[in-house]
Amino acid sequence: MPPPNPGSANPLSWYSWQGHTLRLALRVQPRARENAFGEPLGDELRMRIKAPPVDGKANAALVAFLAKAFGVPKGRVRVVLGEHGRSKLVAIEAPQMLPKAMAHTADH
Repeated sequence: MPPPNPGSANPLSWYSWQGHTLRLALRVQPRARENAFGEPLGDELRMRIKAPPVDGKANAALVAFLAKAFGVPKGRVRVVLGEHGRSKLVAIEAPQMLPKAMAHTADH
């Protein structure tokens, strides 16, 4: 799924496109009730992840959730920054779809 309009400015600062790679600035809440997209929080999009932030479990769950949500293999989702913190920069190579929950969030 290529960017809708690669030349246009992005009013939402929590995502950007670099070619066919979608970059998301996320604020991850581990130990949540469910894995889900949350609301924008400043320059980040809140993500709720059920896994605890222990031994990389929350990062692995985040990658798996995003891979499924964007229709790509887990190998095309990577945590670029924030491996050990709640604020993360995630890159998704050539997403095949935009999750409904995120599309709704992007409209705000």
